[in-house]
Amino acid sequence: MQVNQKSLNKPVFFPPLIVLLLTVAYGIYAPEEFLNMVKSANSWILTHFGWLFTWSSFLFLLLILAIYFSPIGKTRFGGKEAKPTLSKHTWFAIAICTTTASALIFWACAEPLYHLNSQTDGLNLTVGSKEAVAFSMSTLFMHWSFTPYGIYTVAGLAFAHAYYNLKQPFSIGSMMYPLLKENAHGKIGDIADIICLYALILGMSASLGGGLLAILGGLETNFGISSSSNLMLMVCVVIVCTFIISSATGLTKGIRFFSNINISIFIGLAFFVFILGPSKEIITTALNGAKDYVVNFLPRSLNINSGIQKEWYDSWTNYYLANWYAWAPITSLFLGRLAIGYTVRDFINFNLLFPSLFAIIWMSIFGGTTLHFDILGNGELFQYMTAFGEGNAMYAMFSKLSYGNVMSLFALAMLFIAFITAADSNVSAMSALSSKDIHPTSPEAAIWIKVIWGVLIGTVSYIMLTYAGIDGIRILSVLGGFPSMFLIIIAALGLLKMLIYSKP
Repeated sequence: MQVNQKSLNKPVFFPPLIVLLLTVAYGIYAPEEFLNMVKSANSWILTHFGWLFTWSSFLFLLLILAIYFSPIGKTRFGGKEAKPTLSKHTWFAIAICTTTASALIFWACAEPLYHLNSQTDGLNLTVGSKEAVAFSMSTLFMHWSFTPYGIYTVAGLAFAHAYYNLKQPFSIGSMMYPLLKENAHGKIGDIADIICLYALILGMSASLGGGLLAILGGLETNFGISSSSNLMLMVCVVIVCTFIISSATGLTKGIRFFSNINISIFIGLAFFVFILGPSKEIITTALNGAKDYVVNFLPRSLNINSGIQKEWYDSWTNYYLANWYAWAPITSLFLGRLAIGYTVRDFINFNLLFPSLFAIIWMSIFGGTTLHFDILGNGELFQYMTAFGEGNAMYAMFSKLSYGNVMSLFALAMLFIAFITAADSNVSAMSALSSKDIHPTSPEAAIWIKVIWGVLIGTVSYIMLTYAGIDGIRILSVLGGFPSMFLIIIAALGLLKMLIYSKP
């Protein structure tokens, strides 16, 4: 079959590119003024729309549950005769490594230390107490399992159905087609694509920033190389160049290769930490955390009668939800593209159920080990993280284990590969969105488009880390997730319409 020559989709490509270049220029020219402006915007969003982040993500789970057990669950993407292009093992590996892999690694040890040693949540828990441990673990489950993965799943389902079964174009607007019909394309579709391209670059820049901090911590711990802005720039350049090269190889090579390697390292590292670490305490902490998670799931999902302060909720829960929303529209294009030949129920299993269970196991092992050693050392790990940064929390935990230096090296490699895989998939989707003539038999954009988006992501991340640190990362996440949230809500309403009118 003759493959059409790719051409640039100018109405989608240039607006977010120009706005982002102006954003970068402003950040370099007047960093303090720029930071104050985005902080104000961040505060306004959380004050007025924080409730929508929480309610929408919770209702998405109910929608997915209804779809799973409805007749729609048996629908096969691409039609009854469609065949999968990926094995289930590879599909699972890509789903994990292109969504939260680097973030799971970064926050699994850093986040529980904050919850264990902080009383700002409003629950008045005694620092280091059994209740504080349970709260820390259940909060990890809340932030990293079913609720956030539900956002990806809703967006991915909406796109996969529209792309493969309704024969809609490769566009964010296609996610909204079941509700808006032909109005989802044209100017509305272009605006949606522009917004989501801009939002994802902010979200990816935030995630790259977190990954950079963890990699710099690993270089300092393992090789004694002190962190600096120059080193950060060098690492950023290496990462960006690598994921651009990987993205240029297409789905069947780079992403698949790196995902299969990384999921093996993930599983192996988790196994050795569990065996060499405080296994009994890990299990006990996980069970107590799971109980607290289930009992408090509803009030903490909606922050109603949860006892948690809004300031804490905005800086943690809504920050995470905003970050997932920022990634979700573009990531859904990639995840949806993988779904051909599989059913809706398969999609929910491999993009919500299995990744959530994997995240819970991962957080139980790494979070539980970190909490145990911090309590044993009277807050030693928390003090170390406070002094040297969140990127060093995991390596501090490894130092307490036998063969911890070896595991640190594997974790460093895993971090590097994890972000490459996630960035690879999203740069591929972003570039395809910026191109014409993208269809199931010709899904890849021109390499030069991938280079532009990759370089821009690295630049934004470096600037925000240099001038704003971890706070800059949080701000980027919220600013990126806010507009994307409305698009996914429209997509969810389209799925709800399908559910209501589906035949028994």
